[in-house]
Amino acid sequence: MIAMMLVSIVTTASAQNQAEIKFDKVTQNLGTFSEKDAVQTTVFTFTNVGQAPLVINQVVASCGCTVPKYEKKPIAPGQQGTINVTYNGKGKFPGHFKKSITVRSNAKTEMTRLYIEGDMTE
Repeated sequence: MIAMMLVSIVTTASAQNQAEIKFDKVTQNLGTFSEKDAVQTTVFTFTNVGQAPLVINQVVASCGCTVPKYEKKPIAPGQQGTINVTYNGKGKFPGHFKKSITVRSNAKTEMTRLYIEGDMTE
């Protein structure tokens, strides 16, 4: 009984000292653009609202037409960071698209999915 209480207290204490990631938006709409301007960029801004440094371990896009870039240094509690995303629609069919970007970190919620979408015309 005492051992279970100690495990519970230690687990609770370590959970309180965790990083926590909070994005301003999880979906960015790139709007309507022509095939002539097929390369579009956007920025996702996040804040570490936790109590420990936040480390982004991996950011992976759902396809090769979407390229994310991010800082690999830890983000201190209360500080902001960004993930820059470039979409290249060259050679893609005109129309609506929606692509996902998976963010893995040491945050309380280990995985977050971001989305970019838009409409490319001919």
